[in-house]
Amino acid sequence: MGFQFEVVATDPSGARLGRLRTPHGLIETPAFMPVGTAATVKGQTQQDLENLGAQVILANSYHLYLRPGHELVRELGGLHGFMSWPRPILTDSGGFQIFSLSDLSKTSDEGVRFRSHLDGSEHFLSPEKVLEIEIALGADIVMVLDECIEASSTEACARQAARRTRDWALRSRDYFSRHGDPQRQMLFGIVQGGTYAALRRENADALVELNFPGYGIGGLAVGESHGMTSEMTELVTARLPKDRPRYLLGVGKPDEIVDYVRLGVDMMDCVLPTRGARHGCLFTSQGRVLIRNVRYARDPRPLDENCGCAVCRRYSRAYLRHLYSSGEFLATILNTHHNLYFYLDMMGKIREAIRFGNLERFRSDLNSRLT
Repeated sequence: MGFQFEVVATDPSGARLGRLRTPHGLIETPAFMPVGTAATVKGQTQQDLENLGAQVILANSYHLYLRPGHELVRELGGLHGFMSWPRPILTDSGGFQIFSLSDLSKTSDEGVRFRSHLDGSEHFLSPEKVLEIEIALGADIVMVLDECIEASSTEACARQAARRTRDWALRSRDYFSRHGDPQRQMLFGIVQGGTYAALRRENADALVELNFPGYGIGGLAVGESHGMTSEMTELVTARLPKDRPRYLLGVGKPDEIVDYVRLGVDMMDCVLPTRGARHGCLFTSQGRVLIRNVRYARDPRPLDENCGCAVCRRYSRAYLRHLYSSGEFLATILNTHHNLYFYLDMMGKIREAIRFGNLERFRSDLNSRLT
């Protein structure tokens, strides 16, 4: 039981090699978390994920609150028992989903009133209600409710969202101190502030004052450039405690992940490997492959000759294109398996590079192959 985070090595670039111990196992960082929004990573069984080496997966409290309901999940053993996943789980608060469904929601200082995208029913989520849901779901790492805004938002809008995020974080911390169990769940605050440097610094300092066990960096990768995402991330990580895990929400592309790691980020998640797989976009050691292209129709080679995944060891590009073009379920299964293997294998290589202090060499080699 309980949590412990330690940084075991640092790279000259600033990257950190760490270990986060949780009640459901060890997470070696930097770590990439496959997205399992509705208690499932689309296209993969839990056994598949274990075989791929997924250390931790992400689920979403907003979606699970609407269906099947957090109390039902609690009755059936929490998320770990419900979905039969023995390893760590992180639940997002739903802040990004509320942002992405803004035409169905109205945000105030009290919380968010919204209509379900499933059946139109009306609901209200406050910071306290979100923690009630996440405590019932029982994930190892839980996120506070935050307000996410568009990259193009004005400074006034960003300031209001940052102030609201800080207030909600305080309410979340206080609710968790009364109703949560810090031996079973680890509560992360989330830093907002849009693309405004001063706001990012202020919000980071305000969240650090609240003394969370871990910190998320939110509201990025929502339309701004990779350079801006990196700039804001660097501003925040410089102000976060060195002995706490740092989670950059919703990133990113393979060549960008190394950049975030260099900035001291410990955890990341992104739908790219799974969503890309469903649309025939496959990541390889030589760059992206759009498997629907006609040039692969008679290609007998494996998808990636440098990849050791089960898909590349057994199937040809021609067969993968046939499955995708035919709309076969197996296309999603095989494509997702490969993409997740690629991401998780890359993270293992990143950790190894940090351990030996040569992340810059790894980054240079990766960029030369992917660009």
